[in-house]
This record gives sequence, structure tokens and C-alpha cells, in this order.
Amino acid sequence: MGWLEGDVALITGAGSGLGRALVDRFESEGARVVAFDRSPERVAAVEAAHQGTVVGVAGDVAVGEDNERAVAQALEAFGRLDTFIGNAGLFDYGARLADTPMETLDRGFDELIAVNVKGCLLGVKAALDALVAASGSVVLTASLSSRNAGVGGAIYTASKHAVVGLVEQLAFELAPEVRVNGVSPGFMRTDIRGPSALGLADRTLDSMPDLDQLARALLPLRFLPDPADYSGHYVQLASRANAAATTGVVVDCDGGFSVRGMPPLPGG
Repeated sequence: MGWLEGDVALITGAGSGLGRALVDRFESEGARVVAFDRSPERVAAVEAAHQGTVVGVAGDVAVGEDNERAVAQALEAFGRLDTFIGNAGLFDYGARLADTPMETLDRGFDELIAVNVKGCLLGVKAALDALVAASGSVVLTASLSSRNAGVGGAIYTASKHAVVGLVEQLAFELAPEVRVNGVSPGFMRTDIRGPSALGLADRTLDSMPDLDQLARALLPLRFLPDPADYSGHYVQLASRANAAATTGVVVDCDGGFSVRGMPPLPGG
């Protein structure tokens, strides 16, 4: 028996990368899943891989009505909702403030924040009544950039700091009925896209051939994790039996990035 036997989870950004790994892991732990993604093709693929235990919803996490539709699908298909996972995201690929034109910065900020922050906020709002009824939980995807500068650019870093703020504020507001936590993954190979406004809609981390080498150079654990390597933290935080006393916590799983220390000094 899995840790989430009988539970129902709604996962955003569920069609690829970390989101798809979460769908697969939650289903293997006994949960039924609503897979919410902007791509109808990816939604169909996830449903086909998990017939009977996963239903898909194509929509935009930055639109309140689409979030409400995803929650309604969970209740219609499975009769309850135990966990909301706000995972959909965009990455700015390190876009620097000084190098980004004003108009591009303006539009890029609105586009990225709408997905990374507003998408979490609207998703929790849409799911709230169902989560209260189930004494459920929320898990939001933060980032290595929630604690560290220089991984993403200013827009992405600001968005992931904001996610940590959401975890803490919503944990305060929604207690004792709903637990709210986060996970801060580090490097991984995924097809996360960038904002169209920044000209990054077709760029992905998968397209970076030196990502494995970069991870080995920067991380004390010396390997590039797969998205599935992060999924266990979400399972534990969603599990009533294993995280009943845990709320307002963000789990850092960065391969040791935050404790890599100083490089050797010259002549040392």
C-alpha cells in the first residue's frame, strides 16, 4: 500500500518534466490524479498512460475559471480533493535587468509572474473548499532560486521568493484545516519554457548540452537529478501519516548547492 492510498491530487504543469514525474509517482503511491496542463496533447498522453486513475484538464493556471474547472473535474471524477500541487512554471533563463529593454521587461514580468505566482494563488483559491472538506494539503513548487541569487534572472528569482512567501502566509491563513508546504528543487533536465515576451517560448533546459557538466561542477552530490528524484518530498508532504505536523515548511533539495562552500583559495 502506498503513502497516498485513496487520496486525490490536482497537479498543475502535469504534462512534462517535474509535473509528469509527480503524476507518475502519486499514482504509484495509490492516489488518483487530475493532471492540469496548458497542452491538450500532453494532457492526453498522461491520461493514456494512466487510464482510470488520471484525468486530464487542459487550461491556463493564470485563469481563475480554468482552475475552477480543474477542481470541478476532480470532484466529478473522484468525489474529493486531498492535495493541490502548484507546479506549473516559466523560467527566465537568467535574463539580466541591465540587458532587457523596458517594454520587454514589463511584459515578461507580467507573463512569468502570472504563471509562477498567480497560478499558485488562484489554484489554492479554487481548491480551498474541497481541501477544507478533506482536511487536505497544498504543496507549491519553489526553487533553488528561492534562496539563491544568480541561478535565474531577476524576474524568476523574484517569483520564486514570492512562492515561499505564499507558503508561509497561506500556512498561517489556512490552519488548522489545510496544511501548506513547498519544495525547492535544484537542477534537473526538463522542458520548462520561458516567457514569450522575452523571446524564450521555445527554449528549454533540455536544449542545454552542458547541463550535466554544470551540475557535476556546482553540486556537492556531483550528479544531475532527474525530475523523479524530487518527487518523494511531495509525496511525504502530501501524506497525512507522514507530515501531519508539518505546515509552513519549504524543503530544500538542491544537491547540496547551498552548502558547497568556498572554492580553494589561491596558494591554499
